[in-house]
Parts: sequence; structure tokens; C-alpha cells
Amino acid sequence: MNVARIIIADNQPLTALAVETIAKSITGAENMEVAYADCKQRLSALLRDEKRTAIVLDYTLFDFANNESLVILSEANPNTSWLLLSEELTPDFLRYVLYETQRIGVAYKDSPIDILREALRYVMHGERYIAQHATEVLLQSAVVQERQKDDLTQTEREVLKAIALGKTTKEIATERFSSIHTINSHRKNIFRKLGVNCAHDAMKYAFRAGLVNEAEFYI
Repeated sequence: MNVARIIIADNQPLTALAVETIAKSITGAENMEVAYADCKQRLSALLRDEKRTAIVLDYTLFDFANNESLVILSEANPNTSWLLLSEELTPDFLRYVLYETQRIGVAYKDSPIDILREALRYVMHGERYIAQHATEVLLQSAVVQERQKDDLTQTEREVLKAIALGKTTKEIATERFSSIHTINSHRKNIFRKLGVNCAHDAMKYAFRAGLVNEAEFYI
């Protein structure tokens, strides 16, 4: 193990015991020091000795003032690695924490035991673990934001999808029983609304917004 100690920061005794049991089942961790914290003050006190420490924290049950205070504490203790182990975390929280620091990872309490063991093994080696569900939450949130930030009409969305699929203006006009002039007008409006200047940038937006998926792109 790359850390000397694991701190279980969770005020639910049953969860804390389960985390300790899984952690100690990992090869090399049988005799690792284990400490408990049920509040931020206790956690901060434990960190004063500057030991290399893995911290398993249920943020939703702890008394942090906000997500910024969590990031500040993690960055103020460079000998720590963190695993947030919670029931659910909001997209805004995940985005802020995961982008602001490389010290904090995420897993979920309802994950299978082998996934939880893998997440704990990562944090006890000083590495960051990000659960697949957390990644999916962020990606889905990004898709929703992309869809909300533009005011494309349904027709413009359909034309944009066709552009992203590599179809020419003539092909799009034929498929839609429209004139080339009409499709060009849609194209100009799409570029203007999205703030892009070329089909390549429009295509990237179409992928981010979920208008086109990889399966359609490679057909």
C-alpha cells in the first residue's frame, strides 16, 4: 500500500464497519491503521500528523459548508487521497470537485462488492477512482446543457444532424424535398445560433448534444 492509514469519514457505524472490512480484505492492507471521523473537525485533527492517508468520505452525511471547503481541505493535505462514497451526488457537485482537484475520486454505496474493493484499492494506492456511473451522470448533464443552450428549431436540428453525418447540401435538399437555397439558409442560421464558423465545429456540437451517435456516424 502507498498509504499508511485509512480514515473512514462516515457517521453511519454499519457503513464504516463495512468499508473497513472490505479495505482489510485487500492484499497488503491487513494491518493498515484505521481511524474514524464523524465530523469535519475530527477529520481535520487526524490530518495534522501529515501521514500518508486514504480518506473514504460520505460527503452527503458530513458537515462541510460547501464543495469548495472539501476541495480546499484536500489540497491543503498533499499526503492524502480521497474517495467520496455516497448514495448519490449531483452533476454540479461532481463537475466542480472532479475538475478542481485530482485528489478526489468517486464511488457509490450501492455498487457491487468487487467494484467497491477496486475503488478502495485505488485510493489506498494514492490513485483516483471515478465510478462509471459518475462519468455517465456528467456526460448526461453535458448533453442536457448543450440542448438547453441553443434555440435551434426542429428543422434546424434535423439539418444539423444531416450535416454532421457528412451529407452535402444537395443531398440534404433532395431528402427534405427542399431547395438548395433553403438548406443553405438553415445552415447559416445553425452556424449563427451555435456561434461556429464551419461544418466541423457544428459536427462536434451535434455529437456533444446527442444528435448523432457513433453507430450512425460509421454506417
